[in-house]
Amino acid sequence: MLELPESMQQFSDRNVFLVAGTLRPETMYGQTNCFVLPDGDYGVYEMKNDDLFVISHRAARHFAHQEMTKVDYEYPSLVSVKGQELIGKKVKAPMTSYEYVYVLPLPTISMTKGTAVVTSVPSDAPNDYAMLIDLQKKEGLRKIMGVELEWVQGFDPIPLIDVPGMGDLCAKFAVEEMKIQSHKDTVKLEQAKDKCYQEGFSKGIMKIGIAEGQRVEDAKPIIKKQMYDEGTAVPYYEPEKDVTARTGEPCIVALCD
Repeated sequence: MLELPESMQQFSDRNVFLVAGTLRPETMYGQTNCFVLPDGDYGVYEMKNDDLFVISHRAARHFAHQEMTKVDYEYPSLVSVKGQELIGKKVKAPMTSYEYVYVLPLPTISMTKGTAVVTSVPSDAPNDYAMLIDLQKKEGLRKIMGVELEWVQGFDPIPLIDVPGMGDLCAKFAVEEMKIQSHKDTVKLEQAKDKCYQEGFSKGIMKIGIAEGQRVEDAKPIIKKQMYDEGTAVPYYEPEKDVTARTGEPCIVALCD
């Protein structure tokens, strides 16, 4: 659920969701904030159950061909929204122990990947951890990015998964072990990300939630089903990489009879 910016106040009596795509439902217990692209063009799209999704135009096109939008194959935007309008707004993130989290800017988000909304789990994602720590500690960076201290202060990583040799905050462990200095150390952060994901998926044990005590590999489908059943998540599909048809059109994943 989303605290609405001025351009979306007409939807104050509707269920409005800032929809983040993820491949890791088991980490949703650890959300501390949500990222959008400040210059990104987002839209408000109506779904079959009358919910409103704030996502990229590209993601809406996928949803429209997966029997999610109000009318199949159609995805008109009710309102256009700049990412900047969403920054600083409160969102109610499912499963996390925080009552609400804030929407923050992230200049590296791609509008052609996922929904262009990224949820942040700094306990297990080194990129998220590095950005959160930088925003908490560097006043100059906050000024440049237009972030208030209250949006990041007190939103500390939540231990979710115990990884042998890395502890229950594997992103923090990897960042410190590799001596990563900031969120701009992209090469090292990508290496840290791969290590955390591989070690966590194959050896990690869940510390909290419905699958507590189980291996991450086994917990993932259980938690995904829980989110579907509770209505806090929906399935979404897209090609793993860019796929272009001979006509030059970008390909999508469609639900076909």
